[in-house]
Amino acid sequence: MTHGAAVYERIVLKLSGEVLAGSSGFGIDPDRAEDIAFKVKQVYDLGVQIAIIIGAGNLWRGQQGVERGMEQSTADHMGMIGTVMNGLALQDALERLGVETRVQTAIEMNKVAEPYIRLRAIRHMEKGRIVIIAGGTGNPYFTTDTAAALRAMEVNANIVIKATKVNGVYSADPKKDPTAVRYARLTYQQVLDQRLGVMDLTAFTLCQENQMPIMVVNFFEAGHLLSAVTGNDSVGTVISADE
Repeated sequence: MTHGAAVYERIVLKLSGEVLAGSSGFGIDPDRAEDIAFKVKQVYDLGVQIAIIIGAGNLWRGQQGVERGMEQSTADHMGMIGTVMNGLALQDALERLGVETRVQTAIEMNKVAEPYIRLRAIRHMEKGRIVIIAGGTGNPYFTTDTAAALRAMEVNANIVIKATKVNGVYSADPKKDPTAVRYARLTYQQVLDQRLGVMDLTAFTLCQENQMPIMVVNFFEAGHLLSAVTGNDSVGTVISADE
């Protein structure tokens, strides 16, 4: 498959922590980190400026703690610290491919990562560095989806790309319904009306109110992310104010 020029100058890529997990679904698998880094570098090599927001579901599921009586704030802070571990693993994999990378975190831990500073993150990207922004929003009760939406607005990204295991947004679950149709484009209102569950509602509303486009794309299929950032409508789904 040939790829043209990128249609986005600056993207925020939202990755779940699970993308780093091995076959057990838990922990950090160095082979998976290398695979992610390779796919990200393909996009980077097109000249796209990239900020990555990563979750921590491979290391800690806060809900499990809450269900056992843990304070939500404590559970969420543990998850935020987990995102820093994932960020460092991904930074290492990218640096070994020759891509200069910085980890910034909303929870300050100056020995291992820079504090998240909006203008510094933008400057890094302008200088050709990938920025991994960890620590969520720095506040409990907010997901890393919301962190991705917030950071996309702050760094003036062109789009938030949510990396998933499916090729975009479908009319029904494609694994259960063979008649499910993939949407190439949707409006925010269509997503809400059809309850398509693209992101958590706080994140989605933030994007809608600030007219930040969202793309849902299969990160695991070879070439899909690369095709999506070059404007190929045959992969993924773009959600924006108008069709």
